[in-house]
Amino acid sequence: MIATVLPVVALFGVIGSGLMAGLYLAFSTAVMPALRRVRPAAGMEAMQQVNRVILNPLFLLVFMGTGLLCLLLVIGAPFSGRPGTVWIVIGGLLYLVGNIGLTMVVNVPMNNRLDAANPLTDQGAAIWADFLRRWTAWNHVRALACTAATAALTVGLWS
Repeated sequence: MIATVLPVVALFGVIGSGLMAGLYLAFSTAVMPALRRVRPAAGMEAMQQVNRVILNPLFLLVFMGTGLLCLLLVIGAPFSGRPGTVWIVIGGLLYLVGNIGLTMVVNVPMNNRLDAANPLTDQGAAIWADFLRRWTAWNHVRALACTAATAALTVGLWS
């Protein structure tokens, strides 16, 4: 049974992790550099809205759904008897740790701190400056982790 459904679950894992890699790449290469160019209060207000709007059903389905699929792959792939399971487990772990883990431990707390700040104060401007530097750096890591997860899952499927 596991050997039969594993390729389908892994394929959806590839799609989900690839979508997340693309989202993070867009933020790293376009959204955050654009927000850095506007007045600090305007950039901060825009990012506060992005952080609120992104928590929608489609995003959560891809983000958390892919996490669930990767967890199933990490647990089930070793029992499938299929070649390439090492790559599938690696891909699943990269997504879980490099995306879900980092998001929950690093990015979400920074988002919450930003959301609670007033963009029109000096303290808000300082929080925004710190946010731009740290959040963007960790977002690069998430983009790389999701890209590597996509690649590893794909290699596992091809094996």
